[in-house]
Amino acid sequence: MNRRAGDVPPRVAVGVDVGGTKTHWRAVDADTGDLVADRVVPSELGTGLRDLAAWLAAHLRGSGLRYDAVGVGAHGCDSPALCRTLQSELVARLDVPVRVVNDAHLLPHAAGLPGAIGVVAGTGSVAAGTGPDGEPLLAGGWGWALGDEGSAAGLVREAVRAAYARHDAGLPPDELTTRLLTAFEAAEVAALSQAMTRSPGAEEWGRHVPLVFEAAAEGSASAVRVVEEGARALAGLVDTLIARGASAPAVVAAGGVITKQPLLFAALRDAVRERHPQVPVVLLKEAPVRGALSLARELLGVRRPRPGEEGG
Repeated sequence: MNRRAGDVPPRVAVGVDVGGTKTHWRAVDADTGDLVADRVVPSELGTGLRDLAAWLAAHLRGSGLRYDAVGVGAHGCDSPALCRTLQSELVARLDVPVRVVNDAHLLPHAAGLPGAIGVVAGTGSVAAGTGPDGEPLLAGGWGWALGDEGSAAGLVREAVRAAYARHDAGLPPDELTTRLLTAFEAAEVAALSQAMTRSPGAEEWGRHVPLVFEAAAEGSASAVRVVEEGARALAGLVDTLIARGASAPAVVAAGGVITKQPLLFAALRDAVRERHPQVPVVLLKEAPVRGALSLARELLGVRRPRPGEEGG
C-alpha cells in the first residue's frame, strides 16, 4: 500500500536470521507488510553474545533505517537464558522492543504454523519445539565435532567413516570413496583423516556435502545409507522433543542442505511418518527471516502474516 505525502511514517519491523555462515535481515512496514529493505551479509558471531549483539546493533544502526521492533533468530542461542541475554543486550543498544529465539524456532513462524517443530539441516543441525507451558525446547545442535547429524558437516564426517569401514573390510573404493579422495586431495583412504584434520571445521567439511548426494545418485549404497542415517538422526530429534511434551501439529524443515537435496528431505519425511504417522512434514518455502519478521510485528501488536503474504 502506497502512502501519501503527509501520512504518519510507517512503523518498521525488522526481522533478523543469524545463521552460522550468513545473516539475513529484512525490514517491512509493520502494518502493511510492504518491503522496506532486504539484505544478506556474512555472519560475524564473535566470541560471545555480547560481541554478536554489538555487531547486530552496529549493522542495524548503520543501515540508516528507522525501526520500531526487532525479531531475531540466532544461531548459538541454545537455551532460554542465552536468548534472554542476547535480547537484553540488543534492547540496551537499540532502544526498541526486541524478541530473540534460536534460529530453528523461526521455521514454524515462517511457515505460518506456530507451535510446530522446526528442523534445521544446514551448516549444522538442530530441532526446536514448544513445550506444554509455552517454553522453547531444543534438541541437538551440539556442533560438528560432537554431533550435528544430518547437517552438511555431519554427513561428510559420516561419509568418511563409511569409506574407512569399507576400506577396513577389504572392499574396493566405491563412488563415495572416490569422490572423497578427490575432494580432500588424498592419495589413498588411509590418508583421508589426515587430509581432513588439516582443515577442520563445519564450513570446510560441509562445503563437500554435494558429493555425498552425487555418489548416492550414482548408486553408492554407502552414500545412500549415510543420508538415510542422517535423516533418522534428525527424526530422532523430533522424537526427543515430542517425548518432552512439545506440540507437533507439523514438522517444518529448512536449511541449506535439506532444501537443496530432495533425498534428505524424503528420508526425513519417511522417518518421521514411520514413528508419527499423524504428523505432516513440510519443507519451508519461505525464507526463515519471515519468522523473525512475524515476531517483530507481534511486538507491535500486528497479527501473524498469512502464508504467502507479501513482505512479511
